[in-house]
Amino acid sequence: MAATARVIIVGAGLAGLACARQLVRRGVACTVVEASDEVGGRVRTDRVDGFQLDRGFQVFLSGYPEARRVLDYPALKLRPFHPGALVRYAGRFHRISDPLRRPQDLFSTLTSPIGSLGDKLNILGLRQDALNQRLCGRVGGGERTTMEALQAYGFSPAMQERFFRPFLSGVFLDQSLSSPCRLFELVWAAFSRGAIALPQMGMGAIAGQLAASLPAGSMRLRTPVAQLAGTQVVLASGERLSAEALVLATDYATAATLRGETLPTAPGRPATSLYFEAPAPPVRGPWLIVNGEQEGPVGTACVLSEVAPSYAPPGRAVISVSLSDQTTPGNVDQQQAVRKQLRDWFGAEVDAWRHLRTDHISRALPPIAQLSARNGETSPRLRAGLYQCGDYCETGTLDGALLSGRKAADAILADLRVL
Repeated sequence: MAATARVIIVGAGLAGLACARQLVRRGVACTVVEASDEVGGRVRTDRVDGFQLDRGFQVFLSGYPEARRVLDYPALKLRPFHPGALVRYAGRFHRISDPLRRPQDLFSTLTSPIGSLGDKLNILGLRQDALNQRLCGRVGGGERTTMEALQAYGFSPAMQERFFRPFLSGVFLDQSLSSPCRLFELVWAAFSRGAIALPQMGMGAIAGQLAASLPAGSMRLRTPVAQLAGTQVVLASGERLSAEALVLATDYATAATLRGETLPTAPGRPATSLYFEAPAPPVRGPWLIVNGEQEGPVGTACVLSEVAPSYAPPGRAVISVSLSDQTTPGNVDQQQAVRKQLRDWFGAEVDAWRHLRTDHISRALPPIAQLSARNGETSPRLRAGLYQCGDYCETGTLDGALLSGRKAADAILADLRVL
Protein backbone atom coordinates (compact mmCIF):
# COMPACT_ATOMS: atom_id res chain seq x y z
CA MET A 1 0.00 0.00 0.00
CA ALA A 2 1.48 3.36 -0.97
CA ALA A 3 1.47 6.24 1.42
CA THR A 4 -0.13 9.50 0.31
CA ALA A 5 2.15 11.59 2.52
CA ARG A 6 5.15 13.28 0.95
CA VAL A 7 7.28 12.56 4.03
CA ILE A 8 7.44 9.54 6.34
CA ILE A 9 8.94 10.07 9.79
CA VAL A 10 10.16 7.02 11.70
CA GLY A 11 9.76 7.71 15.41
CA ALA A 12 7.25 9.77 17.40
CA GLY A 13 9.62 11.12 20.02
CA LEU A 14 10.01 14.87 20.46
CA ALA A 15 12.32 15.20 17.44
CA GLY A 16 9.97 13.37 15.10
CA LEU A 17 6.94 15.28 16.36
CA ALA A 18 8.74 18.62 16.03
CA CYS A 19 9.73 17.70 12.48
CA ALA A 20 6.15 16.73 11.62
CA ARG A 21 4.78 19.90 13.20
CA GLN A 22 7.05 22.11 11.09
CA LEU A 23 6.23 20.24 7.87
CA VAL A 24 2.48 20.40 8.49
CA ARG A 25 2.68 24.12 9.27
CA ARG A 26 4.24 24.57 5.83
CA GLY A 27 1.60 22.49 4.09
CA VAL A 28 3.55 19.27 3.59
CA ALA A 29 1.64 16.11 4.50
CA CYS A 30 3.54 13.55 6.53
CA THR A 31 2.99 10.22 8.26
CA VAL A 32 4.69 9.41 11.57
CA VAL A 33 5.21 5.69 12.28
CA GLU A 34 5.98 4.67 15.86
CA ALA A 35 6.78 1.21 17.24
CA SER A 36 5.33 1.77 20.71
CA ASP A 37 1.75 2.38 21.82
CA GLU A 38 2.11 6.09 22.51
CA VAL A 39 4.00 9.17 21.36
CA GLY A 40 6.88 10.81 23.21
CA GLY A 41 9.71 8.27 23.13
CA ARG A 42 11.50 8.67 26.46
CA VAL A 43 9.30 11.65 27.37
CA ARG A 44 6.19 9.81 28.55
CA THR A 45 3.94 9.78 31.59
CA ASP A 46 2.04 6.75 32.92
CA ARG A 47 -0.92 6.64 35.31
CA VAL A 48 -0.37 4.08 38.08
CA ASP A 49 -2.91 3.72 40.93
CA GLY A 50 -3.89 7.36 40.59
CA PHE A 51 -0.29 8.64 40.45
CA GLN A 52 1.47 10.28 37.50
CA LEU A 53 4.84 8.61 36.87
CA ASP A 54 7.15 9.92 34.19
CA ARG A 55 9.40 7.39 32.47
CA GLY A 56 12.35 8.00 34.76
CA PHE A 57 12.78 11.25 36.69
CA GLN A 58 12.62 14.16 34.27
CA VAL A 59 12.21 17.91 34.52
CA PHE A 60 11.49 20.63 32.00
CA LEU A 61 13.64 23.76 31.68
CA SER A 62 11.39 26.61 30.62
CA GLY A 63 14.46 28.64 29.65
CA TYR A 64 15.34 26.39 26.73
CA PRO A 65 15.33 28.60 23.58
CA GLU A 66 13.77 26.15 21.09
CA ALA A 67 11.14 25.01 23.60
CA ARG A 68 10.14 28.65 24.09
CA ARG A 69 9.76 28.98 20.35
CA VAL A 70 7.73 25.81 19.78
CA LEU A 71 5.66 25.02 22.87
CA ASP A 72 2.57 26.65 24.36
CA TYR A 73 3.70 27.12 27.95
CA PRO A 74 0.35 28.33 29.38
CA ALA A 75 -1.36 25.21 28.01
CA LEU A 76 1.23 22.99 29.73
CA LYS A 77 0.45 24.67 33.09
CA LEU A 78 4.04 24.48 34.23
CA ARG A 79 4.65 24.04 37.96
CA PRO A 80 8.08 25.36 38.96
CA PHE A 81 10.60 24.03 41.45
CA HIS A 82 12.22 26.49 43.84
CA PRO A 83 15.26 28.03 42.06
CA GLY A 84 17.99 26.11 43.87
CA ALA A 85 18.30 22.89 45.80
CA LEU A 86 18.23 21.32 49.24
CA VAL A 87 21.69 19.84 49.66
CA ARG A 88 22.17 16.99 52.11
CA TYR A 89 25.52 17.40 53.83
CA ALA A 90 26.90 16.56 57.29
CA GLY A 91 23.58 15.08 58.41
CA ARG A 92 21.45 18.12 57.55
CA PHE A 93 19.67 19.78 54.63
CA HIS A 94 21.05 23.12 53.47
CA ARG A 95 19.34 25.57 51.11
CA ILE A 96 21.25 26.80 48.07
CA SER A 97 19.05 29.26 46.18
CA ASP A 98 19.33 31.83 43.42
CA PRO A 99 19.30 35.07 45.46
CA LEU A 100 17.98 37.03 42.48
CA ARG A 101 14.79 34.94 42.40
CA ARG A 102 14.54 33.76 46.00
CA PRO A 103 16.01 36.54 48.17
CA GLN A 104 14.40 35.12 51.32
CA ASP A 105 17.04 32.34 51.21
CA LEU A 106 20.00 34.70 50.87
CA PHE A 107 21.23 34.33 54.45
CA SER A 108 20.90 30.55 54.55
CA THR A 109 22.58 30.27 51.16
CA LEU A 110 25.54 32.45 52.12
CA THR A 111 26.07 30.78 55.50
CA SER A 112 25.66 27.16 54.42
CA PRO A 113 28.74 24.89 54.45
CA ILE A 114 28.17 24.09 50.76
CA GLY A 115 31.18 26.03 49.50
CA SER A 116 32.64 29.36 50.52
CA LEU A 117 31.17 32.85 50.36
CA GLY A 118 33.34 33.44 47.30
CA ASP A 119 31.86 30.35 45.65
CA LYS A 120 28.32 31.64 46.09
CA LEU A 121 29.24 35.06 44.67
CA ASN A 122 31.05 33.33 41.82
CA ILE A 123 27.81 31.61 40.80
CA LEU A 124 26.40 35.04 39.89
CA GLY A 125 29.28 35.53 37.42
CA LEU A 126 28.71 32.05 36.02
CA ARG A 127 25.06 32.92 35.55
CA GLN A 128 25.76 36.12 33.62
CA ASP A 129 28.41 34.51 31.44
CA ALA A 130 26.08 31.63 30.53
CA LEU A 131 23.24 34.02 29.67
CA ASN A 132 25.57 36.08 27.46
CA GLN A 133 27.23 33.01 25.87
CA ARG A 134 30.63 33.93 27.30
CA LEU A 135 31.09 30.89 29.54
CA CYS A 136 32.93 28.64 27.08
CA GLY A 137 35.07 31.50 25.83
CA ARG A 138 36.24 32.17 29.38
CA VAL A 139 37.40 28.58 29.93
CA GLY A 140 39.12 27.76 26.64
CA GLY A 141 36.39 26.58 24.27
CA GLY A 142 33.21 24.57 23.97
CA GLU A 143 34.91 21.16 24.02
CA ARG A 144 36.48 21.69 27.45
CA THR A 145 34.69 19.52 29.99
CA THR A 146 32.17 20.80 32.49
CA MET A 147 34.55 19.98 35.35
CA GLU A 148 37.34 21.90 33.64
CA ALA A 149 34.97 24.84 33.32
CA LEU A 150 34.15 24.78 37.04
CA GLN A 151 37.83 24.62 37.89
CA ALA A 152 38.61 27.50 35.51
CA TYR A 153 36.03 29.61 37.33
CA GLY A 154 37.86 28.95 40.58
CA PHE A 155 35.14 27.09 42.46
CA SER A 156 36.54 25.42 45.56
CA PRO A 157 36.78 21.62 45.82
CA ALA A 158 34.03 21.76 48.46
CA MET A 159 31.65 23.55 46.08
CA GLN A 160 32.53 21.21 43.25
CA GLU A 161 31.95 18.04 45.30
CA ARG A 162 29.07 19.08 47.57
CA PHE A 163 26.95 20.87 45.00
CA PHE A 164 28.05 20.88 41.38
CA ARG A 165 29.02 17.23 40.97
CA PRO A 166 25.88 15.70 42.55
CA PHE A 167 23.59 18.30 40.95
CA LEU A 168 25.05 18.23 37.43
CA SER A 169 25.65 14.48 37.39
CA GLY A 170 21.89 14.16 37.83
CA VAL A 171 21.35 16.49 34.88
CA PHE A 172 23.95 14.99 32.54
CA LEU A 173 23.92 11.40 33.93
CA ASP A 174 27.68 11.74 34.09
CA GLN A 175 29.50 11.44 37.40
CA SER A 176 32.81 12.58 35.90
CA LEU A 177 31.26 15.82 34.52
CA SER A 178 33.01 15.19 31.20
CA SER A 179 30.10 16.66 29.23
CA PRO A 180 31.31 19.41 26.86
CA CYS A 181 31.29 22.98 28.13
CA ARG A 182 28.97 24.09 25.31
CA LEU A 183 26.31 21.80 26.77
CA PHE A 184 26.95 23.12 30.28
CA GLU A 185 26.60 26.69 28.99
CA LEU A 186 23.29 25.90 27.29
CA VAL A 187 21.83 24.16 30.33
CA TRP A 188 23.09 26.71 32.87
CA ALA A 189 21.69 29.54 30.77
CA ALA A 190 18.33 27.72 30.66
CA PHE A 191 18.41 27.35 34.47
CA SER A 192 19.18 31.07 34.78
CA ARG A 193 16.67 32.26 32.17
CA GLY A 194 13.65 30.25 33.27
CA ALA A 195 12.41 27.71 35.76
CA ILE A 196 12.93 24.03 36.38
CA ALA A 197 9.37 22.79 36.14
CA LEU A 198 6.92 19.96 35.62
CA PRO A 199 3.85 20.21 33.35
CA GLN A 200 0.68 19.75 35.37
CA MET A 201 -0.19 16.55 33.48
CA GLY A 202 3.34 15.18 33.44
CA MET A 203 6.26 15.34 31.02
CA GLY A 204 4.24 13.35 28.50
CA ALA A 205 2.05 16.43 28.00
CA ILE A 206 4.89 18.00 25.99
CA ALA A 207 4.75 15.25 23.38
CA GLY A 208 0.96 15.26 23.57
CA GLN A 209 0.85 18.96 22.72
CA LEU A 210 3.05 18.46 19.65
CA ALA A 211 1.04 15.45 18.49
CA ALA A 212 -2.24 17.37 18.89
CA SER A 213 -1.02 19.90 16.31
CA LEU A 214 -0.96 17.22 13.58
CA PRO A 215 -3.96 16.34 11.38
CA ALA A 216 -5.99 13.25 12.21
CA GLY A 217 -4.54 10.15 10.60
CA SER A 218 -0.96 11.45 10.63
CA MET A 219 0.13 9.00 13.33
CA ARG A 220 0.50 5.23 13.13
CA LEU A 221 1.27 3.71 16.52
CA ARG A 222 2.34 0.09 17.16
CA THR A 223 3.98 0.16 13.72
CA PRO A 224 7.60 -1.02 13.99
CA VAL A 225 9.91 -0.52 11.02
CA ALA A 226 12.04 -3.46 9.86
CA GLN A 227 14.24 -1.73 7.28
CA LEU A 228 14.63 1.06 4.77
CA ALA A 229 14.65 0.46 1.03
CA GLY A 230 15.50 3.60 -0.92
CA THR A 231 12.67 6.00 -0.18
CA GLN A 232 10.48 3.20 1.13
CA VAL A 233 9.90 2.11 4.70
CA VAL A 234 9.42 -1.62 5.15
CA LEU A 235 7.28 -2.32 8.21
CA ALA A 236 7.67 -5.39 10.39
CA SER A 237 4.32 -6.53 9.00
CA GLY A 238 5.79 -6.55 5.49
CA GLU A 239 3.83 -3.50 4.38
CA ARG A 240 5.79 -0.91 2.38
CA LEU A 241 5.25 2.82 2.62
CA SER A 242 6.64 5.16 -0.03
CA ALA A 243 7.34 8.87 0.13
CA GLU A 244 9.52 11.57 -1.39
CA ALA A 245 11.52 11.83 1.84
CA LEU A 246 12.17 9.66 4.88
CA VAL A 247 13.24 10.90 8.30
CA LEU A 248 14.96 8.77 10.94
CA ALA A 249 13.74 10.30 14.20
CA THR A 250 14.63 7.42 16.52
CA ASP A 251 17.34 7.17 19.17
CA TYR A 252 20.93 6.97 17.90
CA ALA A 253 21.19 3.17 18.21
CA THR A 254 17.98 2.40 16.33
CA ALA A 255 18.90 4.93 13.63
CA ALA A 256 22.29 3.24 13.13
CA THR A 257 20.63 -0.17 12.83
CA LEU A 258 18.12 1.07 10.24
CA ARG A 259 20.97 2.65 8.27
CA GLY A 260 22.72 -0.73 8.28
CA GLU A 261 25.65 0.60 10.28
CA THR A 262 27.51 -0.78 13.27
CA LEU A 263 26.23 0.53 16.58
CA PRO A 264 28.40 3.19 18.27
CA THR A 265 30.90 1.62 20.67
CA ALA A 266 30.14 4.19 23.37
CA PRO A 267 27.03 3.17 25.35
CA GLY A 268 24.20 5.55 26.05
CA ARG A 269 23.88 7.14 29.47
CA PRO A 270 21.48 5.08 31.63
CA ALA A 271 19.22 6.29 34.42
CA THR A 272 17.52 4.48 37.30
CA SER A 273 14.69 6.03 39.30
CA LEU A 274 12.45 4.65 42.04
CA TYR A 275 8.97 5.93 42.86
CA PHE A 276 7.36 5.74 46.30
CA GLU A 277 3.98 6.81 47.61
CA ALA A 278 3.72 8.21 51.11
CA PRO A 279 0.93 9.35 53.46
CA ALA A 280 2.61 12.76 53.73
CA PRO A 281 5.52 14.57 52.06
CA PRO A 282 8.85 14.22 53.89
CA VAL A 283 9.80 17.74 52.76
CA ARG A 284 7.43 20.63 52.18
CA GLY A 285 7.87 22.80 49.13
CA PRO A 286 8.96 22.15 45.53
CA TRP A 287 12.60 21.34 46.23
CA LEU A 288 15.10 19.23 44.36
CA ILE A 289 17.09 17.33 47.00
CA VAL A 290 20.76 16.69 46.18
CA ASN A 291 23.07 14.26 47.97
CA GLY A 292 26.06 16.47 48.74
CA GLU A 293 27.60 13.76 50.92
CA GLN A 294 27.95 11.51 47.84
CA GLU A 295 27.57 8.39 49.95
CA GLY A 296 24.91 5.75 49.48
CA PRO A 297 22.83 4.94 46.39
CA VAL A 298 20.67 8.09 46.32
CA GLY A 299 21.77 10.83 43.95
CA THR A 300 18.77 13.15 43.98
CA ALA A 301 15.23 13.01 45.34
CA CYS A 302 12.09 15.02 44.85
CA VAL A 303 8.56 15.08 46.25
CA LEU A 304 6.85 15.39 42.88
CA SER A 305 3.45 16.16 44.39
CA GLU A 306 4.92 19.20 46.15
CA VAL A 307 5.91 20.55 42.73
CA ALA A 308 2.74 19.54 40.88
CA PRO A 309 -0.09 18.28 43.15
CA SER A 310 -1.64 16.50 40.15
CA TYR A 311 1.13 13.86 40.39
CA ALA A 312 -0.61 12.23 43.39
CA PRO A 313 -4.18 11.64 44.59
CA PRO A 314 -5.46 14.05 47.26
CA GLY A 315 -3.97 13.36 50.66
CA ARG A 316 -1.03 11.34 49.28
CA ALA A 317 2.52 12.17 48.22
CA VAL A 318 4.73 10.69 45.52
CA ILE A 319 8.51 10.73 45.82
CA SER A 320 11.01 10.17 43.01
CA VAL A 321 14.50 8.95 43.91
CA SER A 322 17.26 8.86 41.29
CA LEU A 323 20.29 6.67 41.89
CA SER A 324 23.82 8.02 41.82
CA ASP A 325 25.06 4.78 40.21
CA GLN A 326 22.98 4.65 37.06
CA THR A 327 24.66 1.63 35.48
CA THR A 328 22.53 -1.22 36.87
CA PRO A 329 18.77 -1.71 37.13
CA GLY A 330 17.17 -1.53 40.56
CA ASN A 331 16.72 -4.76 42.50
CA VAL A 332 15.46 -5.78 45.92
CA ASP A 333 18.80 -5.24 47.66
CA GLN A 334 19.21 -1.87 45.99
CA GLN A 335 15.71 -0.83 47.06
CA GLN A 336 16.53 -1.78 50.65
CA ALA A 337 19.72 0.31 50.49
CA VAL A 338 17.71 3.26 49.16
CA ARG A 339 15.17 2.91 51.98
CA LYS A 340 17.94 2.77 54.56
CA GLN A 341 19.45 6.02 53.29
CA LEU A 342 16.08 7.73 53.08
CA ARG A 343 15.35 6.61 56.65
CA ASP A 344 18.57 8.32 57.73
CA TRP A 345 17.37 11.46 55.98
CA PHE A 346 13.67 11.54 56.91
CA GLY A 347 13.21 9.17 59.82
CA ALA A 348 10.98 6.15 60.49
CA GLU A 349 8.12 7.52 58.36
CA VAL A 350 9.95 6.01 55.35
CA ASP A 351 8.90 2.54 56.61
CA ALA A 352 5.31 3.42 55.65
CA TRP A 353 6.21 4.30 52.07
CA ARG A 354 5.02 1.96 49.32
CA HIS A 355 7.26 1.24 46.36
CA LEU A 356 5.32 2.02 43.18
CA ARG A 357 7.81 1.33 40.42
CA THR A 358 11.47 1.28 39.43
CA ASP A 359 12.41 2.65 36.01
CA HIS A 360 15.73 1.74 34.44
CA ILE A 361 16.25 3.56 31.14
CA SER A 362 19.27 2.01 29.43
CA ARG A 363 19.66 4.86 26.91
CA ALA A 364 18.22 7.83 28.76
CA LEU A 365 20.74 10.15 27.07
CA PRO A 366 23.04 9.59 24.08
CA PRO A 367 26.77 8.91 24.57
CA ILE A 368 28.81 12.00 25.42
CA ALA A 369 31.32 11.02 22.73
CA GLN A 370 28.52 11.23 20.18
CA LEU A 371 27.77 14.80 21.20
CA SER A 372 31.40 15.87 21.27
CA ALA A 373 32.02 14.51 17.78
CA ARG A 374 28.95 16.19 16.31
CA ASN A 375 29.30 19.57 18.02
CA GLY A 376 25.79 20.48 16.88
CA GLU A 377 26.91 20.86 13.27
CA THR A 378 25.73 17.58 11.75
CA SER A 379 23.65 17.97 8.61
CA PRO A 380 20.18 16.44 8.79
CA ARG A 381 20.76 15.13 5.23
CA LEU A 382 22.11 11.57 5.13
CA ARG A 383 21.61 11.00 1.41
CA ALA A 384 19.11 11.96 -1.26
CA GLY A 385 15.67 11.51 0.27
CA LEU A 386 16.90 10.41 3.72
CA TYR A 387 17.18 12.71 6.75
CA GLN A 388 17.87 12.36 10.46
CA CYS A 389 16.93 14.13 13.67
CA GLY A 390 17.14 13.38 17.37
CA ASP A 391 18.62 14.77 20.55
CA TYR A 392 21.97 13.12 19.68
CA CYS A 393 22.21 15.33 16.57
CA GLU A 394 22.39 18.41 18.78
CA THR A 395 22.97 18.67 22.53
CA GLY A 396 21.39 15.48 23.84
CA THR A 397 18.74 17.55 25.60
CA LEU A 398 14.99 17.91 25.21
CA ASP A 399 15.69 21.25 23.53
CA GLY A 400 18.18 19.58 21.20
CA ALA A 401 15.52 17.08 20.13
CA LEU A 402 13.07 19.88 19.28
CA LEU A 403 15.73 21.87 17.44
CA SER A 404 16.95 18.89 15.41
CA GLY A 405 13.39 18.09 14.36
CA ARG A 406 12.88 21.61 13.05
CA LYS A 407 16.23 21.56 11.24
CA ALA A 408 15.36 18.29 9.51
CA ALA A 409 12.01 19.71 8.42
CA ASP A 410 13.65 22.88 7.10
CA ALA A 411 16.13 20.80 5.10
CA ILE A 412 13.28 18.77 3.59
CA LEU A 413 11.31 21.92 2.77
CA ALA A 414 14.33 23.39 1.02
CA ASP A 415 14.97 20.20 -0.97
CA LEU A 416 11.31 19.88 -1.95
CA ARG A 417 11.40 23.58 -2.84
CA VAL A 418 8.44 24.40 -0.64
CA LEU A 419 8.12 28.16 -0.34
